[in-house]
Amino acid sequence: MTLRIVAFTLLGAILGFAYQRLVGCRSGVCLITSRWYVATGYGAVMGYMLSNGH
Repeated sequence: MTLRIVAFTLLGAILGFAYQRLVGCRSGVCLITSRWYVATGYGAVMGYMLSNGH
């Protein structure tokens, strides 16, 4: 179960970072995708929640 939580969290962080790099927010006013660390953190949280670790 722990490996599943870690894997989903890491995958979510990677996908959040990739989304910010590939799609992102060019104007800088988007709350989630304007900064890489916010998008990565948001992706990690979403991955954790999807792993049923909550």
